Amino acid sequence: MLTAARTEEIVGRYGRKPGDTGCPEVQVALLSERIRQITEHLRTHGHDHHSRRGLLLLVSQRRSLLNYLKREDIERYRTLVESLGLRG
Repeated sequence: MLTAARTEEIVGRYGRKPGDTGCPEVQVALLSERIRQITEHLRTHGHDHHSRRGLLLLVSQRRSLLNYLKREDIERYRTLVESLGLRG
């Protein structure tokens, strides 16, 4: 689970203005953090298929947001992919 402090940190770093949780950059960054946490969980609990399904849903949602951002503003997309260390 993301703590409130970690969420605020991510929103502050990727948001366009303070408290901006709606822009695609913030949403992708928050999803990426949750994906990292669930991936770590699955490394130790390999038979947890319910969490694996949740992970696949999060990855799909992140991919949709990245596709939207790429379609709307390619420079913001490239900057985000580079800062998060994603393949793009």
